Amino acid sequence: MTNKQDYYELLGIGRDAEKAEIKKAYRKLAIKFHPDRNPDDPSAAEKFREATEAYEILKDPQQRAKYDQFGHAAFDQTAGFGGAGGFGPGFDMNDALESFLNNFGGFGDIFGGGGGGGGGRIPNRGHDLQVKVSLTLEEAATGVKKKIKLRKQVACKDCDGSGAAKGSRPQSCTECNGLGRVRQVRRSLLGQMVTEGICPRCQGRGSVISDPCGGCHGTGTVRGEETVEVRIPQGVTTGNYMEIAGHGDVGERTGPTGDLRVLMQVAEHDLFERHGDDLIIDLPVSPVDMMLGVKAEVPTLDGRVALKIPAGTQSHKIFRLRGKGMPRLNRGGHGDQLVRVIAWTPQDLSDDEKRRLDELRDVLAVRTPAPDRHLFD
Repeated sequence: MTNKQDYYELLGIGRDAEKAEIKKAYRKLAIKFHPDRNPDDPSAAEKFREATEAYEILKDPQQRAKYDQFGHAAFDQTAGFGGAGGFGPGFDMNDALESFLNNFGGFGDIFGGGGGGGGGRIPNRGHDLQVKVSLTLEEAATGVKKKIKLRKQVACKDCDGSGAAKGSRPQSCTECNGLGRVRQVRRSLLGQMVTEGICPRCQGRGSVISDPCGGCHGTGTVRGEETVEVRIPQGVTTGNYMEIAGHGDVGERTGPTGDLRVLMQVAEHDLFERHGDDLIIDLPVSPVDMMLGVKAEVPTLDGRVALKIPAGTQSHKIFRLRGKGMPRLNRGGHGDQLVRVIAWTPQDLSDDEKRRLDELRDVLAVRTPAPDRHLFD
């Protein structure tokens, strides 16, 4: 036992690794060294066994605590610490394969074939759907209910989704005895190996149909429509989405229904420019008002508010209206509204207006500063 590799080093993790990290590291090694992926390499099978042994010890808090304190000696029967519940010197390939099946449900889960844990039946889950919902900025600010019409797979009414014609019913698969998975046992140099996979006869459904429904051709689903009402929370922005369980395509032959993803698309506004939770608006102000000061009305999402613009304000100065921006999604509170004052110059002056401004120009020309890049700071 003293010559065995450290379990943490074997899995490539730190001694403070969390349970999820331990499982992820073991999963990676299990995929790489599984005997069925390396039938002609006995060393790979041994590495698979060692990785599984390490995982079984480290995933259990009590076993891990013993190992952290005493190392491999904690599971050496001759060292006086007691056994490790079968995961010590007697942990053989059958134990490793059984542990693999218990943790990942066989090849379906770990090698991408779909499936359930523990060799159970695999329902044929419906597809997930995605739909885009268009919103105005006002709707995004207040929250809104939207009705969405979906074109999707729905349960066949002729057979109530079973896939079997009226008067008949699906029969339990004789190949897998209704489990949807089959297990094969074969012998190798390292002993007996057990593998598990989807039943080829029923494709994991656990049942077969001898008399299929004519309306859905045995699938249990047909093309149809569904209207879903969605409550959009306040504060959403383009790119946010909601996951709604059970509103995707119906699964074939009473399989689980997929989910619906609602993707938000918030339209640009005529007045406001959005930056996260803050809003920016440009406010035109005459040069005279900027010189003398004025109280201006500023549009906000909640209506108009008064803003005092002090005398001598320069063009493009920004004023902040706190709490007048967008609601913060799932956090409470609001962003701010930033008001950018822009000097507005009329273009259709009368002769009298031109004369008066010309007189004013002679007065102001004396006070005009020289160019300075820090002028507007």
